[in-house]
Amino acid sequence: MTSISSVEFNRDTGKARQLAKKEPVFIIDRGETSHVLLSIEECRKLAGQGKSISDLLAMDDHVVVPPKMDNGEFRPVEFD
Repeated sequence: MTSISSVEFNRDTGKARQLAKKEPVFIIDRGETSHVLLSIEECRKLAGQGKSISDLLAMDDHVVVPPKMDNGEFRPVEFD
């Protein structure tokens, strides 16, 4: 994890962009993390872009199986 101060970021954005090509860069302002600089590739990965609908449908962690009631029928799924 790379962290830089907001002053350093403002002074040398080129350096911050180069660092962000390798890993996210956390920008610290007054002792607190205020922003994260990501490469566009990493941002797209996090946003799920670049995947086809068949890729998304094949993902096991997105499968919702509704619970069955005593009579064998499926109960509607409640989403929060």
